[in-house]
Amino acid sequence: MSDDGGGFPFQGVLLAIHIAPEASAPMVALDAARLVEGIGIEGDRYATGKGTYSGKPHADRQVTLIEVETLEALRRDHGIELAPHETRRNLTTAGVPLNHLVGRRFRVGDVVLFGGRLNVPCQYLEDLLGKKVFKPLINRSGLNCRIVHGGVVRVGDRIEPLI
Repeated sequence: MSDDGGGFPFQGVLLAIHIAPEASAPMVALDAARLVEGIGIEGDRYATGKGTYSGKPHADRQVTLIEVETLEALRRDHGIELAPHETRRNLTTAGVPLNHLVGRRFRVGDVVLFGGRLNVPCQYLEDLLGKKVFKPLINRSGLNCRIVHGGVVRVGDRIEPLI
C-alpha cells in the first residue's frame, strides 16, 4: 500500500473505463483509453468539446471518477441499481477514497491525475436515467480530475497516491 503523506494509505484498482462521443450519447465501455494531458480522454465528449457542460470548461473536468463502493451503497441503502456506465463518469474505481483526493496527485497505471474537486450531482443525470439519484449522490458523486501526465490506462490498473 502507498500513503499520500496525509495519513490514508490505499491501493485501489481501475474497474471500468467509459466514454461518450457526445452529450447524452450512451457511454461506451473500453478496455483501455488514452488520457491526454490538458485535454481529456481521447474520443470522449469533453475532450472534443461536445459534452453537456463543454460550454463551461474547467481544467479539473478532464476525466471523472466514481467509486464502485458508491454504487454498492446506492443499492444497499436506497434500493437504486446504478451500473458504472449510468453514472456518466469515465473511470470506476474500487478501494480508492476519492473524496480524500481533492487537491492531491495520484497514479492510475502510468497516468498521473490531480483531484481537482468533487463532482456535484445534477438534475440532468436524474432526468437522463429516470432514477432518483440526485440526493443519494450528494457528497458521493465522484471526483473531477486534471490529467497531469498522460498515457494509456487499462482496466485492472493499480491506483495509488503519490507522496
